[in-house]
Parts: sequence; C-alpha cells; structure tokens
Amino acid sequence: MIDLFSGLDAWVLVSLLLALTFVLAFEFINGFHDTANAVATVIYTKAMPPHLAVFFSGVFNFLGVLLGGVGVAYAIVHLLPVELLINVNTGHGLAMVFSLLAAAIAWNLGTWYFGIPASSSHTLIGSILGVGLANALLNDIPLGDGVNWQKAIDIGMSLVLSPMAGFAVAALVLIGLKWWRPLSKMHKTPEQRRKLDDKKHPPFWNRLVLVISAMAVSFVHGSNDGQKGIGLIMLVLIGIVPAQFVLDLNSTTYQIERTRDATLHLSQFYQRNSETLGEFLALGKAKDGDLPEQFSCNPQQTEPTITALQQSLKGVADYHSLPAEKRVEVRRYLLCLDDTAKKVGKLPGLEPREKADLEKLRKDITATTEYAPFWVILAVALALGLGTMVGWKRVVLTIGEKIGKQGMTYAQGMSAQITAACAIGAANIFSLPVSTTHVLSSGVAGTMVANKSGLQGGTVRTILLAWVLTLPATIALSAGLFWMASKAIG
Repeated sequence: MIDLFSGLDAWVLVSLLLALTFVLAFEFINGFHDTANAVATVIYTKAMPPHLAVFFSGVFNFLGVLLGGVGVAYAIVHLLPVELLINVNTGHGLAMVFSLLAAAIAWNLGTWYFGIPASSSHTLIGSILGVGLANALLNDIPLGDGVNWQKAIDIGMSLVLSPMAGFAVAALVLIGLKWWRPLSKMHKTPEQRRKLDDKKHPPFWNRLVLVISAMAVSFVHGSNDGQKGIGLIMLVLIGIVPAQFVLDLNSTTYQIERTRDATLHLSQFYQRNSETLGEFLALGKAKDGDLPEQFSCNPQQTEPTITALQQSLKGVADYHSLPAEKRVEVRRYLLCLDDTAKKVGKLPGLEPREKADLEKLRKDITATTEYAPFWVILAVALALGLGTMVGWKRVVLTIGEKIGKQGMTYAQGMSAQITAACAIGAANIFSLPVSTTHVLSSGVAGTMVANKSGLQGGTVRTILLAWVLTLPATIALSAGLFWMASKAIG
C-alpha cells in the first residue's frame, strides 16, 4: 500500500491523507450516528445490556463491510456524471471531495447532537448531488447533465419507498403476531414486564429474536453504509492519485483479456443490432481516431472508442506496464462504453435476451474499474465498527419512547427489526443505498399505529422535517463549498 503513494508531491500527499481522514471520520460518525438505530430496540427492551449490544453491533457492522462487496459503493459514485468522473484533475478532485465530505459531516453531527434520527444516506447523496450541480454551473453545463439523474431517480425511489415499505410491513408483522399469540408476554412493554411479572428481561424466545434481528440489522447496515464509505474513498483516490487507482493494478492477465474480449463482443453486439442501434450510435459513420481532445462520452463516438481501447490494451498482460496517462485513458474508454451500453439497454426495440447479453458485457467491461483494494475495505470496516461503539445514547430514547405515545413492546421491537434487516438486505442485493435510520424508525412507527398506541406528533414531525430538509440542505451546503473551493483554486 505505501509504495502506491511514493513519489507524490508533498502537498498532494498531505491533501490525500487529509481527504482519507475526512472519509474515515465520516464513517466513524456514521457508525455512532446510526448505531442507535441498530441497537435501540434491543437496548430499550433490555434484551441485551448496552455495552454488549454496541460491542456486538460494532463487530457485525465490521463484518458487514468486509463481506458486502462494492455494488452500493459504485451506485453512489455513479451519481456523478461520467464526464466529471473521467476528466477530474487533482485540484478539482480535492475540491469535490472536501466539499461533499464537509457538508455531510456537518449535517450528520448537527442532527446527532440534537438526537434526531436523520439519514446518513440522504446526507451523503445530497452532498454528492450538490457537487455535481455546482460543477455544472461553473462549467456552463446544462443542469440536466450535471448529475446522473437516472441513477439519482433510482436511488431516490429506494430511499422514498423503503421507509414506506418498512412502515407497512412492520405493522403487518405485528398484526400477525397479535393474531397468532394475542395473550403472549411479548406484547408487554419493558415497564409492564417489570411491574406485572417482576422480571427485568424479555421472555427467552423474544429475547433471542430481538438479539438476532438486532445483529442482522447491524450486519446489513455495515454492508450498505460501509460501501458508501468505500465509494467515497475510491472517489478520493481516483481524483487525487489517478495513476495508481483508475484501474485495478492487481488485475490478472485473464481479467484484462476478459475486458478486452468484452469490448470486441460489444462491437459485435452493436453490429448485430445495427438496424435498431445504427442511428443512435452512428454506426459506420464515425471515423477511427476521431476522438475529441477533451474526452466526453458521446454514444456516436462508440466505434472509435472501442477501436482506441482495443489498441491501448493490445498485448497488455499487466496494467503496471501501461504508462500513467494510458491508464487514465483506458479508464475513460471503459467508463464511456459502459455508460453508452447502459443507455442502449434502455432503448425500445431490443429483445429481452439481447438486453441480458448486454448486461453481462457491462459487468466484464467494468470488472477492472469497479473495485476496491482490501486495505480500503478494512479501513472503512474499522472506522464504522469503532464508531458504532460510541455515541448511541442520544437516539435510543427517541426510537424507544418518543415515536409512540406508549413505550415499545417486545413484539414491536421484533417486528421493526426483522422488517429493517430484510429490507436493507434486499437493497444490498440490488446495489441500492437505503437509510437504516428511516427504515427502522418508520417500522417502529408502523408498529405503533398497528398497536393503536398512537404517535407522538412532535417527534414524528421532527423526523419528517429532517427527512425533508436533509437533501436540500446538504445540496446547498456542498454546492456552496464546492463553488468557493473551485474559485479559490482558479
């Protein structure tokens, strides 16, 4: 790892270390900001002592990051338009990274301080969108092209629908439990259990389910939110030291050949579907070698891009053998081919089988660009895991007592946690970032309604206000910071 940073100018090295510190600080804050959501019910119901709950939550968050993959990480990265990702330079990269991180950290700390279960996912996404929009304004790019709006819409839908699903499903699970065992002790609150049964802890099976589901929430939270940190670090590394990180330098000869073969098969795919795609891709019209100096992703330049990429990778068995400028060039070609293939896959007229083939080719094309070194994954896992072990008290009370007019019962805790674990786990499978905070707190709210406990209007309004304000606030904050930073570096 150390040799990757050798030979850097002192100011670049300092900036890089500072940027990495910012990202890990964001993940650490994310850990203690979101810990309460994972362990609130298990602590409030006294299923586990607080010190044990946060320790094991930290361990499972750590494991979630290690085993979670990078699908969500690159879903976050690709919120930025591909042109911004391929043409970033060191100064621009620094401005981008510090602006979005400063905005995200400031909002996260503010909401945590006031005990508001705000979403780190919303915070980060708003910060990234702010940078993309500010970059568009600074460079006279249409705002419609300043952000990858299709990806933003997909993520936005997952962030909006997941709390609604959490509310409804948790309510249904609780109704099912009440129908199945209406007189069970699981429908008591911890206070009722202590007064009526003179027992401090939940019944054994309820306690077991509460503990297992809490650790499941911690694991899927680590997987989903940890990947956001991984995506941020890859943005930092690619923006500040592109020569070392634009491509996975540990790629095997087979992986490089697979990438090269994928571009050949992509060309054959386009030729095979030329009747449908010919006009969109200007097949047979663009001249080889006729690529613009300031490279941009134009579907009508697909043929020359494929030719240029095949020439760049000809005879290459190890990415180390490519000069630094060539590596950046290869990454640009690969990102643009993937971007165009994604657009092609949404065109009408292609058969489902052809679309499936195109998706397989896209995976091969991005195999050596969508990656994360193990040390990055480990660093994020440690930051998130350690952050999980502090700062949980402020939000636990909000989740346990301030959402509903009555305290949470054991059955409500189980319903909310099982729902949250399943919802976030499903989002991980589809590489969609979701908010653990909002899924779980909306699940608790759903069980309160199903239990006819009623909701505390003040708390619900505060959570909803944070949910509504997070995106515009972080967009404005990161856009303003990026604007000032860009002006400062000229």
